Amino acid sequence: MVESRFRPWIRLVNLIVIFALVGGLLSACGSVNVEETYPLESVSRNGDQTSYVYRAEGETVPEVAKALAEKKKPEQMSEEDPDHMFLVYSDQLIHVQKDPEHAEDTLIEVDSTEYVRQNYSPSFLEGYLLASVIGSLFDSVGRSGGYGDYRGYGSKTYYPPASGSYRAPTASDTKDAPPITVQKKGSIIKRSSSADTGGVGSGGLFGKKSGSSSSSGSKGSIIRNDDSDKSGSKKSSGWLKPRKSGVPKTRVGGFGRIKRR
Repeated sequence: MVESRFRPWIRLVNLIVIFALVGGLLSACGSVNVEETYPLESVSRNGDQTSYVYRAEGETVPEVAKALAEKKKPEQMSEEDPDHMFLVYSDQLIHVQKDPEHAEDTLIEVDSTEYVRQNYSPSFLEGYLLASVIGSLFDSVGRSGGYGDYRGYGSKTYYPPASGSYRAPTASDTKDAPPITVQKKGSIIKRSSSADTGGVGSGGLFGKKSGSSSSSGSKGSIIRNDDSDKSGSKKSSGWLKPRKSGVPKTRVGGFGRIKRR
C-alpha cells in the first residue's frame, strides 16, 4: 500500500529529471552567452609604468574595440580603423592593434597613463585622438629631451619603448593584470577531429561503443542460424530486414475451440 501510494510521485520526479537533461542538451546546441577572456601574452612593469598585452585570436580590430567599449564605456574612442584603435579611460589607454606577424589576430595593449606619457609620441596619437585628450595625457611631461617614439606592441621592434621592456607574464603578473573580459553571444559547436559524423549515437553526443568493430569502422551483420544456402554457409540479413516467422500452429477442433499444444 505504501509503495503504490508513492508511485505517482516517483514517476513525476523521473519525468522532471528527464526534461531537465533534455533541456540541457538542447541549450548546448543553441544560442548561449559565452564569457570569453583574452589571454595575457606579454608584460612591461616599471613602477607606475605598466603595459599588459592580450591576444584576441581570429578577431579584427574594430570587432575587439567595439566589444571592449560595450563592456566599459570609454571617455573617448577613436574612429574605426583596421590597424589601430584607441579607447581612453581616466587611468589607462587601451590600444587595439592588428598583429603584423599574425594578421588574423588582434593585440590588446592596456597602458597606464604614466606609460603613455613616457613612451608614446603625441604626433602618432594625433591621427586617432582629439587634441584635448592628447594634451591631458601629456600635460605632466616636462622632459627637455622630448617624447618617446613608441607606437604599440606590434611595432616595438622598429619603435621600441623609451623605458622598460616586455617579457612573458609570471603568475604574479597574471594576478595583478586588469582582466579583459567581454560577453558575447554565439553557438557552441564542438566536434572532435576523430569523431564519427554518422549521428548522435556514434562518436557524437553520447560517446562511442568500445570494441574492435567500432574502431575499424566496418559494418556488422546478423547471422541467422536457421537458414543455409546450398553450400552450407550461413545467410546474413541487414538490420532492417525482418526475420521470417511462420504462422503459429494451432489445432482447431469442435465448434471453434482452440486447443493449445
